[in-house]
Amino acid sequence: MNLPNKLTILRIILIPVFMGVLYWGFPNAAYVALAIFIVASLTDLLDGKIARKYNLVTDFGKFADPLADKMLVTAAMLWFVEIGQMPAWALLIVICREFAVSGLRMIASDKGRVIAAGWSGKVKTASTMVCIVLMFLPFLPEALNTVCVWVITLTTLYSGVEYFVKNKDVIASA
Repeated sequence: MNLPNKLTILRIILIPVFMGVLYWGFPNAAYVALAIFIVASLTDLLDGKIARKYNLVTDFGKFADPLADKMLVTAAMLWFVEIGQMPAWALLIVICREFAVSGLRMIASDKGRVIAAGWSGKVKTASTMVCIVLMFLPFLPEALNTVCVWVITLTTLYSGVEYFVKNKDVIASA
C-alpha cells in the first residue's frame, strides 16, 4: 500500500479518535479535537500532493480519499449540531449535496466519464475546513460562527448546483 493510501487510512482512523475526544470530555477537548481535525485535514492535502507528484493515484485512493473527507467534515458538523452551534438544516444541505454529487459521479462513471472536482468544489472544501477550524475556537463570536455556517451552506449549495448544471447531459441521458 502506498503512502497516500496510508494517509487516507490514517485520516479515517482519526475520525473516531476525534469524536471520542469530544464525547469523553477530555480536558481542553475542543483544542485537542481541533488539533486532530487539523492533522487529519493536512493528511488530505499531503496525500493528494504525493499521489499526483509521484503518479501514485489508485482506485482505492479515488474512492477512499473523498469518502474520508466527507466523513471527517460530517463528524465535525454533527458535533456542532449536537452542541447547538450549527442548525441541523445546514448539515442536511451538506449531506444531501454530497449524496447527490456522488450519485451524479456514479452515473457518469457508468457512462465511462469522470467528473473531476471543479473550482467551486475546491472552494467549498477549503472554506468548509477553515470555517470548521474557526468554529472550534471557544472564543469565536456568535456572529462569526453564523457567518461560517452561511459560508459552508452557500458554497455547498453553489458547488452542488454547478456540478449538475455543468453535467446536465449526464442526467439527460440517464
